[in-house]
Amino acid sequence: MSERLLVVVDDDEAFAKTLKRSFERREYEVVVAPDAEALRALLDERTPGFAVVDLKLAGASGLVCVEMLHEHDPDTLIVVLTGFASIATAVEAIKLGACHYLAKPANTDDIENAFGRSSGDTSVPLTGRPTSIKTLEWERIHEVLVETDFNISEAARRLGMHRRTLARKLEKRPVK
Repeated sequence: MSERLLVVVDDDEAFAKTLKRSFERREYEVVVAPDAEALRALLDERTPGFAVVDLKLAGASGLVCVEMLHEHDPDTLIVVLTGFASIATAVEAIKLGACHYLAKPANTDDIENAFGRSSGDTSVPLTGRPTSIKTLEWERIHEVLVETDFNISEAARRLGMHRRTLARKLEKRPVK
């Protein structure tokens, strides 16, 4: 394993390039993989010590990449980034081997701190924040999207709504 090798798995070219430059300034060697196939090819050659994985990759789930990285080397510190965090995807990411789960926007400091916090923190306050109906709806939608590997038609069927209704909801608040 290369101590300072970091792989960024993200299909947003501009974001990946910015993250790459920022981590290179911190003396990481950074490789960008836009999808699972590129990650698989990289893992055939190298073993990263760190990984930043976007949850939504061109219609696919970044959770596949989390699982692939963890199976390749369980010591790789994996941080999952997402534009809309949900309890369901956070739980799955951690179960599959991620050490942390961050909502975008997250900067290099946030990500590097997450690498350093690979164990749990029992001092995190348990807040009694009330959950709105809208938040519960989004969490359920994301849970079903994860279950269906982001297949909108199947998710809509399981949620009991028309596919176009779900697509409109996702346009208003895209899953990234």
